[in-house]
Amino acid sequence: MQNGYDVIVIGGGPAGSTASGLLAKWGRRVLVLEKEKFPRYHIGESLVPGCVPVLQELGAIDLIESAGATKKFGLSLLWGDEPTPWSVDFDEICPHPYAYEVKRAEFDNLLLTHSRRLGATVIEEASVRELLFEGERCVGVRYSVGRSDDVVEVTAPYVIDASGQTKLLARHLDVVEWHEDLKNLATWTYFQGGTRYEGRQAGNILVENRPPGWLWMIPFSDGTCSVGFVAPTTEYAATGLTPPEVLRQRIAESTEVQRLLGDAVEVAAPRTTKDWSYTASRMTAPGVLTTGDAAAFIDPLFSTGVMLAMKGASTAARTVNALLDAPERDEELRTAYEKSYRDFLEVVISFVRFFYDPSKKVVEYFERARALVDPAEALAAREDFIVLISGLYDMAPVMQSAVDAPVPASA
Repeated sequence: MQNGYDVIVIGGGPAGSTASGLLAKWGRRVLVLEKEKFPRYHIGESLVPGCVPVLQELGAIDLIESAGATKKFGLSLLWGDEPTPWSVDFDEICPHPYAYEVKRAEFDNLLLTHSRRLGATVIEEASVRELLFEGERCVGVRYSVGRSDDVVEVTAPYVIDASGQTKLLARHLDVVEWHEDLKNLATWTYFQGGTRYEGRQAGNILVENRPPGWLWMIPFSDGTCSVGFVAPTTEYAATGLTPPEVLRQRIAESTEVQRLLGDAVEVAAPRTTKDWSYTASRMTAPGVLTTGDAAAFIDPLFSTGVMLAMKGASTAARTVNALLDAPERDEELRTAYEKSYRDFLEVVISFVRFFYDPSKKVVEYFERARALVDPAEALAAREDFIVLISGLYDMAPVMQSAVDAPVPASA
């Protein structure tokens, strides 16, 4: 292995593919180390418009469109004091009128392949065993490929940790902080058949409150849909049922999800995951930045996972690109990166916690969104709600890089 790389990216999911693709597009020599063989299964299938500017920057919008992803024009909810479902449309305020519902195996594979086409070197089934340090500075990684016991060391001026739930840097520094009040368990499966909303709402994700948790329903273009239940781990334990039994019980008790499923057939084995929400109290060290799930993951209530990963990775790529040209700005730019990331996360976490109270009037959710992202009241409160849940609130000084976007190497 030649050590002639500018950047090593750990992980080939949406965060890793975004960071590596952008850096390669800007002429940097990038190595991506992905522990799995793509395509691989992943949950987190509902995207929000905050992903769209990053997809455009990558030059990947046409790829998503041609892959047949379901267009998602808004969000439908059975939540708050309204007895019937209510919806918001992204194009009430967002410059791009829709996002997408995607099968993550297909979506993630498309992004990783696109990163290769942009010039990144991608090694799959490459398990990073540890970060390499010289003093306090990260200088590379040690990894192995497949089932081999052979260990490879590779160095580079900068490393981007997009290792997802593995959280390599955060675990190395012992800085993972769990959000105990958002310690939930999710169980989900897939159905074929049923009905959909009509017109533009046909691709909407449905979120239905089922205290003390909530159900989601995500429609796909092939006639299947993802249906899941999220609740505190204690709620599952109190029932005496298995997680799949709890899921089916909550579906049977639901109003809107049950109606839409109708005579749909369950076509997959249920899956479960737990311990969702955490934030790393440090997101950088000399020579290394974390992004995506390696830095933080927030409760999936508003489908923010992929958006946070891609926006964070775009900012990380800009930061590292600038550091390669001006290493003397290391502390300044790493500090700016971490502050922007943390400010953005605090807005998301604060609103998720507020929204988890399902007894409020719908207008109260709108007004809380305004207080968080638009205290000057430049927009209507409903518009502020859409801006917030769409991940497009860059009108506030959050999640913005301290440097401008570079010019592509081919320009």
